[in-house]
Amino acid sequence: MINIECKTTNSEYKKVRVAIAGATGYTGAELVKLIVGHPYCELVAVTSRSYAGESLENIFPSLRNIVNIKCEEMKPENLFGRVDCIFLALPHKISMQYAPIFLENNIKVIDLSADFRFKNLAAYQETYQKHSCPELLKHAVYGLSEIYKDEIAGTKQTEIGGKSAREKFDIAKSANLIGNPGCYPTSFLLPTIPLISEGVIKKEGIISDSKSGVSGAGRSLSLTSHYCEVAESFKPYKVGNHRHVPEMEEILSYHARLSNQANLTVHNANDSAILSNNAEEKIKITFVPHLLPMSRGMLTTIYAEISDEFKKSCSCNGKDISIHENILKIFERYYKDKFFVRVLPKGKFPDTAHVRGTNFCDIGFWVDDKSSRVIIVSAIDNILKGASGQAVQNMNIMFGIDEKAGLQLIPGAI
Repeated sequence: MINIECKTTNSEYKKVRVAIAGATGYTGAELVKLIVGHPYCELVAVTSRSYAGESLENIFPSLRNIVNIKCEEMKPENLFGRVDCIFLALPHKISMQYAPIFLENNIKVIDLSADFRFKNLAAYQETYQKHSCPELLKHAVYGLSEIYKDEIAGTKQTEIGGKSAREKFDIAKSANLIGNPGCYPTSFLLPTIPLISEGVIKKEGIISDSKSGVSGAGRSLSLTSHYCEVAESFKPYKVGNHRHVPEMEEILSYHARLSNQANLTVHNANDSAILSNNAEEKIKITFVPHLLPMSRGMLTTIYAEISDEFKKSCSCNGKDISIHENILKIFERYYKDKFFVRVLPKGKFPDTAHVRGTNFCDIGFWVDDKSSRVIIVSAIDNILKGASGQAVQNMNIMFGIDEKAGLQLIPGAI
């Protein structure tokens, strides 16, 4: 394992040595900026297939006099012994070729492609392509930082003297491979996981209407992302067949099963059969993505029907507590210690301008009593919280660093 001390309270602390593969795409360039400005990291190497040998400041003039580093060809052996962690900002299928090599040489991997987001091999292969190292899927941790922090850090809650306590961080136990979530899944799952886990909403009929800035299409040339095709236009795309849907359904189904098992007590074989049947339950969602004529930002609006059980629970024991108040308490309980998730007060809704250039996810909601639906709105920066920012947050957790380090970015006032 990697032998490195990474504690923000240690004045003799050794910085994490970082490499970024695919540094000349949008997510790679954002990673460069974040790591260069990170108080506990050192940017050691960047790679690029298209720009090998060129200086980053020539490719991105905004980095002039800030980042003095040249792009290297992707040769893993040249990074052995030089880096502790590598970000793979590479296309799907390419990442899986390199991840095993780095892991075998004690380098932690954070992959921003979809190659290690799935536990279900068949779902991945049906959506993307044949996987060349499926044995690693069971070892990868899905990097939705606020939900899977313990799994990323390799720590767990224990009961000591009747009190709950978290194990002391040990880098030897932290995750070695992170499948960083997609931008749409991040904006969808952070609002819905608490509601599914607490039985607030029904598992059927969930609709997600999401809008993304053009940077979500990447930096490569494409007719659909040309200025004249996007400016003064607003349109849906990949309706019914977007590749992020199986990712969202797999994670949400997992939390639905956890909720079912928590609500069932196994007394006999019949109850065990119920648990087994529930384990096969799969949530299906309706997802419609749209392209917004702006460079970055993502707004997701989710429609879900409130469950009968939850409505009853709001009017029990002689107390009639509003559904909105109960849902707000659930969100606040889930995210009270999560710096990067901001739950908005009643009547307030997210705005992409308020999260632009930050790692925040803002969540607001409204209960429509007439239709018995809850309408949840989330906003993120698709390149930061939807990609590079969350990747750095995951790195912080993996190395025992304050997860806010390098990410306390403030959006512009205008």
